[in-house]
Amino acid sequence: MTPEHARGGRRSATGWVVVTGILVLLGASAVAVWFALRPVEGGGPAPVVPGAPTPEPTPSPSDDAWAGWSLEEQVGQVFMVGVDVASPQQVSTDAIRQDHVGNLFLQNRTHAGAAPTRTLVDSFTALVSDATTHGTPLLVATDQEGGQVQVLQGPGFSTIPAAVDQAQLDPADLRAQATTWGGELAGVGVDLNLAPVMDLVPDQATAGSNPPVGALGRSYGFTPGTVTSHANAFADGMRAAGVDVAIKHFPGLGRVTEDTDSADGVTDTVTTRDDASVDVFRSGIEAGAECVMVSTAVYSRIDPGTPAAFSSTVVGGMLRGDLGFDGLVVTDDLSGAEQVAAWSPGDRAVLALDAGVDLVLVSKDPTVAHAMVTAVLGRARADAAFRAKVEAAARRVLETKGQWPPGP
Repeated sequence: MTPEHARGGRRSATGWVVVTGILVLLGASAVAVWFALRPVEGGGPAPVVPGAPTPEPTPSPSDDAWAGWSLEEQVGQVFMVGVDVASPQQVSTDAIRQDHVGNLFLQNRTHAGAAPTRTLVDSFTALVSDATTHGTPLLVATDQEGGQVQVLQGPGFSTIPAAVDQAQLDPADLRAQATTWGGELAGVGVDLNLAPVMDLVPDQATAGSNPPVGALGRSYGFTPGTVTSHANAFADGMRAAGVDVAIKHFPGLGRVTEDTDSADGVTDTVTTRDDASVDVFRSGIEAGAECVMVSTAVYSRIDPGTPAAFSSTVVGGMLRGDLGFDGLVVTDDLSGAEQVAAWSPGDRAVLALDAGVDLVLVSKDPTVAHAMVTAVLGRARADAAFRAKVEAAARRVLETKGQWPPGP
């Protein structure tokens, strides 16, 4: 064999070795990729083969549930603005259009009946759009307890007896009647009744000295047993009609001697964290209450000097912790109550949300809604921890509406 032939033979042999090596490497890579990507019986993850390319994870729709939402829209969801049913004001409309407020409270009194009330509610729900509430429906609420606290009256609405009289009914009968009353609310577009009162007034003889509850006949009797059996029957009836309830006024207004709406410095010096008057709310929660309203009274044996709606001890420690409530927490009115007049409107809203409240009620004086929203926005932009609380509150509001996760 000539040297040329020898060199050519070696080149041919070497070429075949190279080609063979390439084919082996390609085959190994293909096997590695197949092992990495093949479906695994039972749906478990495929084993990772060293050297194999790792597929990029597919983003989950829940990675950022708030994608597409502005902070202004989130903040709007944690407010409920009042509209005077007898004399609606432009400021209530502006709160939804300009400040993205996502919830409505029908306040004051009307005897106009169901048809005009439905027209009023429809005029507000028509404001829902991508530009106002990110297309999220309003939560529409009112106070329809009965007796002296019944916002909606007239044709199409029953005359509801006061709670003290409801307590004389058999619970099954009360539930049936409450189903009728709830149906009347649902018929005009109300989703949430800020009732029943679960405040325990301990003594019928001294009920008159308890202005916010006992003197107005708002108590379901004077023992834990009658309060829980009848308030829960009322709530069951509302729920059967498709209307959520807010039991109130946690941790209880049955012992105060002044009304938080018309007086400041209202303080309960008796109630403790494990009091029987607190335990009635546990019963309401276990019975399915979707919402709990927190009072603005001060409880000196629980959190001295701090209104309950501003107290993390009351909201987080007692309501969320001791009672295990994970539903919607709403304040009593923070707009026109004398009890909180010493704080600026903005501070009231910030303090309530910082304490763990989900929904700030701005019912009596809707003109302060803008200042409240502005203050919460400012704090949320400056404080990441506070912003997280706002997002958590907004999530609970949307969960109550059946709108979680929200649309983009």
